[in-house]
Amino acid sequence: MAEKPFRIDTLRQRYAAALEQLQRDCFPTLAAEELMLEAHFRNHCRLFPEGNFVALAGERVIGLGSGFLIDFDFEQAQHRYQDIIDGGYYSRHDPAGAWYYGSDISVHPAFRRRGVGSLLYQARKDVVRRLNRRGIVAGGLMPGYADYKSALSPREYAKKVVAGELYDSTLSFQLGRGFEVRGLLENYIVDEASDNWATLIVWENPHYQPE
Repeated sequence: MAEKPFRIDTLRQRYAAALEQLQRDCFPTLAAEELMLEAHFRNHCRLFPEGNFVALAGERVIGLGSGFLIDFDFEQAQHRYQDIIDGGYYSRHDPAGAWYYGSDISVHPAFRRRGVGSLLYQARKDVVRRLNRRGIVAGGLMPGYADYKSALSPREYAKKVVAGELYDSTLSFQLGRGFEVRGLLENYIVDEASDNWATLIVWENPHYQPE
């Protein structure tokens, strides 16, 4: 039987330096202060290793799916990325939190469109089911908006992507994995492609059992 080309591992300290480089490779339009560093990944490993995932091709780090548990307040949904992730350290992680906050999904450009992102999303969903949490909430980038700035507002662009009238490499992928858009986040992240806007996306765990 042929060996699978990629595998998913939970976060380990030995991956931290490679993950810092992966940030630079994956997010060329983000401001430097938005990128996470080796020290941040080491703290994620200390706080919640079972909820942070690394994609590997052999021993090469090619992808990341990271996050933490939090009691997300949908009545006060507007937030900034750096605030909710505590500058990258994930210090707001609450082991009893009802929601998994998906702070980063990234795949090296050379390995995109080969199923790596789907494996990372599945790993996240699996841990949410295992821990009996309500679901996943995240701020999603809209890289494709850069091509439509002169014609559409961010809300109009997101609406057209949701309707299937436009394709966005990130949002369309998320919609295809069961996420829905619950709103837009203004000044979420310093990203020239999206004029700092992001979508508020949610996946609800269909197997969640209230305590």
